[in-house]
Amino acid sequence: MILQRRLAVHRLVGAKPATATDAVRLLTCVQSQEWAHAFWSLGMRSMANRLAQVQAEFDSGLFLRTHILRPTWHFVAAEDIRWILAAISRRVQQVNSTTYRREGLDQTLLDRSTELIIELLRGGRHLTRTELGQGLASAGIQATGLRLAYVIMNAELEAVICSGPIRGASHTYVLLDERVSPQASRDRELPELARRFVAGHGPASAADLARWASLTAGQAGAALAEVSGELEAVEVDGVRHWFDAAAPEPAGLDGALLLPLFDEVTLSYPMINFPLAEQHPHSPGTDLFIGSVIVAETNVGLWRRVVKGQKVIMDVLLSPTVTAQQRADIAAAAGDLAAFLDKRLELVIRP
Repeated sequence: MILQRRLAVHRLVGAKPATATDAVRLLTCVQSQEWAHAFWSLGMRSMANRLAQVQAEFDSGLFLRTHILRPTWHFVAAEDIRWILAAISRRVQQVNSTTYRREGLDQTLLDRSTELIIELLRGGRHLTRTELGQGLASAGIQATGLRLAYVIMNAELEAVICSGPIRGASHTYVLLDERVSPQASRDRELPELARRFVAGHGPASAADLARWASLTAGQAGAALAEVSGELEAVEVDGVRHWFDAAAPEPAGLDGALLLPLFDEVTLSYPMINFPLAEQHPHSPGTDLFIGSVIVAETNVGLWRRVVKGQKVIMDVLLSPTVTAQQRADIAAAAGDLAAFLDKRLELVIRP
C-alpha cells in the first residue's frame, strides 16, 4: 500500500496535472542533474507529454533548475525558489563548506566571484558555465572544473543566479532578480517545506525528509511535528510515515514505467522502495547509472537510451521472470518515451 500510495502522489498513476510546472509544484523540488532525463520525469507526471512542451515551460522561466537541496541540481517552480532558499540554503552551505576549503574558496573570494558574476549577467544576459569561467578568469579569478562549479553554486545558494533558457545542449545562468519577481517572505519556512514534501512524496518518514532537504534529524522531526496536525500517519516497521489525507487514493500500476536516472519516486526513499524481481540484472553492491523498469510495483530491469539523429535507440535488460504481457507493456512505455522525444524508436529487449 505504501508504494501504491506513492505512485498516486507522484502522479505516475491516475489523473495528471496539465503542465510540467504543475508537476514541479506538486513535488516542490525535483532532482535534475541529468536535465534531459528529468524532463522525461515531468512528462510522465503531466499532460505535457512532449519534450518541446516541457522545455518551452522551462525556457520561459515557469520553473527553474538550480542547486537548492542536498546539494545537487533540482527543478523548482519560480514562485517557490526564494522561500525554499531562505529555509535551507544555510544548511546546504554548511554541507558545502568542506569542499569550499579544499578548493581554496574562502568567503572573500566567493563574495568577489559573486560580484563579478552579477556584472557578467546584468542586463538580461544568459551565459553558460564555461562563459562564466572565462569572465572570471579575465578578472583574475582562476576557476575551472569543481572549483568553478562551487563558485557558481555559491551564487545560486545566495539567491543571486538561477537557470536561464537552454542554449543548444547547454544550461545557462541568469540573475535571479531578473528572472523572478520579488516575493514576500514566509513564516515557518521549514515546517512549510516539510508539509510540501509530504504532500508530494508521502508516505515519507522524518529520515526521508532529512535526507531530501539536507536537514539534521532534529530539524526534520521538529518541522514535521509543527505540521503533524495537518497530516495522517502510518507505522511501517515501527517507523512513522506521514502522508497528506487529501492526496490521491492509492492505485496499482497498470502497465509499465521507465523511470529515468534519479527519479524522485526511487531516489527519495532509501528504506522502502520497489523490490527487485528475482534474477534482476542489476548486481547488488554496484552503482546503477541507468533507469529502472517498473511493473506491478516491482523493479524488473534496467534501461538506457541513446539519441542518434531522428531515432532513439533503447536497450532494455530484464529479469527472466517478466511475462509476455509485461514485455508488451514495457514496449508500449518505450514507445511513449520515443513519442515524448519526437524520435523514431529502435528497441532491443533482453535477455
